[in-house]
Amino acid sequence: MTPSRSLHINTEHRNTTYWRKNLQYLAVLLCLWFGVSLGCGILFIDTLDRFEIGGFKLGFWFAQQGSIYAFVAIIFTYVFLMNRLDKQYEADKRDDA
Repeated sequence: MTPSRSLHINTEHRNTTYWRKNLQYLAVLLCLWFGVSLGCGILFIDTLDRFEIGGFKLGFWFAQQGSIYAFVAIIFTYVFLMNRLDKQYEADKRDDA
């Protein structure tokens, strides 16, 4: 096997691993958002309504605001995870174009 062929296979494996990890992050974070939105806003609303935030029942608050805050937190988490993944795979230093 020539050195350039070996380098191509190694780069292809790194790219595949990088994107697989990226899709894992996306799947977990979107499931988390779905769980917060559906669970706290619809399924567990009766339990959460026992508590109040700012004069509003917690179930109502999660249905109106909580899922949005959770989504924003998930966006920041995704940015943090992807920056770490980019450093790990040195994606910011490569030029695959």
